Amino acid sequence: MLTAKAAAVRAREICDLAPIVPVLVVDDVAHAVPLAEALVAGGLPALEVTLRTPAALEVIAAMSKVTGGVVGAGTLVTPDDVKAAKEAGAQFGVSPGATEALIAACEAEDLPLLPGAATASEAMALFERGYDMLKFFPAEASGGAPALKAIGAPLPQISFCPTGGVSMGNAASYLSLPNVVCAGGSWVAPKDKVQAGDWAGIENLAREAAALAR
Repeated sequence: MLTAKAAAVRAREICDLAPIVPVLVVDDVAHAVPLAEALVAGGLPALEVTLRTPAALEVIAAMSKVTGGVVGAGTLVTPDDVKAAKEAGAQFGVSPGATEALIAACEAEDLPLLPGAATASEAMALFERGYDMLKFFPAEASGGAPALKAIGAPLPQISFCPTGGVSMGNAASYLSLPNVVCAGGSWVAPKDKVQAGDWAGIENLAREAAALAR
């Protein structure tokens, strides 16, 4: 059984891999491998596949076989989500928030979790539980980089991966904060490029994101 401390350490290691974690909504499993290969080749090895499509679990299973990739499941909400994601091959989980049942399921399934928090109280509750690497969500709607900077002042021991409204245009404002390890964003895999099979274009977007300073 995974302890909260071990989960937090592993989540931080994954977040350290690159400045941006692609947040992926994939409708067609046929796109899974070439999309993952393009993102990894561009320098973004940590991939969050959101459980928002019927194909998501198959996509995780396919992507998990791509050399150099570390594939996780996003939008984990229930213990059943956790079990299904782990069985599909997910190496980490990401949730929009955090409940006791969800955390317990991740620990029981040995799935490192990046739990979501939007307020100081939520962050403190997770820190008390043993989690010091959190997702700040929804980042822009919750006040953006200024809000995260303000939360970081009294809680310097907690680190974040802001997600939700993060783009190439504002990513640097988050990554410049001392309490931000990486940021999550969907712009590196735009739907039109995925549908068109423009893997070279996606690799270029990934390379641009991977070059962002932290």
